[in-house]
Amino acid sequence: MAITHPVTGDLGCKIVYYGPAASGKTTNLKYAHGRLDPGARGKLITPTDGPERTLFFDFLPVDMGIVRGTRTRFHLYTVPGQAPQRESRRLVLRAVDGLVFVADSHPQRMAANRESLADLESLLVDGGLEMRELPVVIQYNKRDLEGATPLAELQSQLNPDGRVTFEAVAINGDGVLESLTEISRQVIKSLDRA
Repeated sequence: MAITHPVTGDLGCKIVYYGPAASGKTTNLKYAHGRLDPGARGKLITPTDGPERTLFFDFLPVDMGIVRGTRTRFHLYTVPGQAPQRESRRLVLRAVDGLVFVADSHPQRMAANRESLADLESLLVDGGLEMRELPVVIQYNKRDLEGATPLAELQSQLNPDGRVTFEAVAINGDGVLESLTEISRQVIKSLDRA
């Protein structure tokens, strides 16, 4: 749910990158931070618990400029993928406006992808939302892996509703800005319906 700042009148929209542990959520934000105009992006905050393990969430504010006559800012978050961090994920999902589900293309990670997607849907329902009501982009990350799960299998297992998808290699930036652009477009479009 987009929130209007009580003093400035700026509109704040929350986009959450969700997926299993080590699927590339933080890598997406790091790449986007490095490519976005420094005047349009804030500081990337990434509290970690050891190498590449998100402790609570990552956060990147992005100024989208004037949209429909209002200064609009996107607040990009990731969630920790580790199972014990479920309550953290629940908190980060509060008032979400859009989702990027980052799936791991490694063939041994399909069960983790399915579990993460089921967890996401459960947490949304607990918060009074349904995934079908939200803007969602699915990103199939790590497509450069030898023996990566075939795209058709990823689609049948993770995308029965036919959401917009992108193949990605987040560490190289492939598909990162495309995913961000599409979820931004969907969120802005959803504001028109609100």
